[in-house]
Amino acid sequence: MATVKGGRVAVIGASGYGGLQTIRLLQGHPVLSVSFLGGERSAGQRWSSVCSFLPLPDDPTVESADPDRIAASSDFAVLSLPNGLACQLAPQLLERGVRVVDLSADFRYRSLEQWLQVYAKEAGSLNRQDAELCSSAVYGLPEWNGPAIAEAKLVAAPGCFPTASLLPLLPFLKQGLIETSGIIIDAKTGTSGGGRLPKEAMLLAEASESIAPYGVIGHRHTSEIEQMAMEVAGQEVRLQFTPHLVPMVRGLLSTVYARLRDPGLTAEDCTTVLEAIYRHHPCVQVLPVGTYPATKWARHTNRGLLSVQVDTRTGQLVLMSAIDNLIKGQAGQGLQCLNLMAGLAPETGLPLQSFYP
Repeated sequence: MATVKGGRVAVIGASGYGGLQTIRLLQGHPVLSVSFLGGERSAGQRWSSVCSFLPLPDDPTVESADPDRIAASSDFAVLSLPNGLACQLAPQLLERGVRVVDLSADFRYRSLEQWLQVYAKEAGSLNRQDAELCSSAVYGLPEWNGPAIAEAKLVAAPGCFPTASLLPLLPFLKQGLIETSGIIIDAKTGTSGGGRLPKEAMLLAEASESIAPYGVIGHRHTSEIEQMAMEVAGQEVRLQFTPHLVPMVRGLLSTVYARLRDPGLTAEDCTTVLEAIYRHHPCVQVLPVGTYPATKWARHTNRGLLSVQVDTRTGQLVLMSAIDNLIKGQAGQGLQCLNLMAGLAPETGLPLQSFYP
């Protein structure tokens, strides 16, 4: 466990997929290291009895998420908790000087009122009064909010669907190259996106040899994507988002359709736009025209693979993006944010090359 002050990281929700990925990434980090393991169902157990496949030095005990204990041992905290729980713990950690990266959706919205509407089920059992904290939290998309993340006390890491969809879309909204209406996002994710707790739809007998849409109208990530899109575009953006569950464990592919304002733009022109925006961001790779991303290429990496095509017949821009939903879509992006908060290069300690096949 970490002893050097300045790089000590508490991982709360340690045995979930987000927590496990965070711990694995921190094990190879040159500066940051795990200082506290927090859990609920696993509290009081030795780590080896919870996750024997991921050994940790001295086999620490998983503890309940006590704010005083966390603050005494940690400089940062990664909260990998179900929606509605991080908002109860984060304020107590911030009061004690612990900087927080939240992997849930609790602080992704600038407006608490909007969160209460979108996450009405979770909100029903809470009495949140932290509107000011919501408005001050930084949306943790490092390629777009890097300087703000570096100074932030509280970072709200984006969801995996918004990450994969926004990375290719935002450059064209920023440059005003596409219409802000009629945008369609078709995205497909592996079953690990549903978390580690058992769910019927994620059973092998249910998900295998099948692909199915879900949340077709009003999916929670729609408004999250629109919020960031509107901030970058400087005007209202309304889009259609449809997620699909595909029979693989990890990976996410997002295909975004938008209408070009200048139908004369070519795929080469649009690729240049992406390359110009992301040329100094090693966690994003822009593929050559005609090369389309595959989820396997991004597996086990913190890299987003982007590609673009233009249909000159219809004037449509087709944007494609592949990420590992548990790394760039969750824990790796959280560590990217931690790196910035600690004054490090954002890619420090993060895997950027896949193991293929």
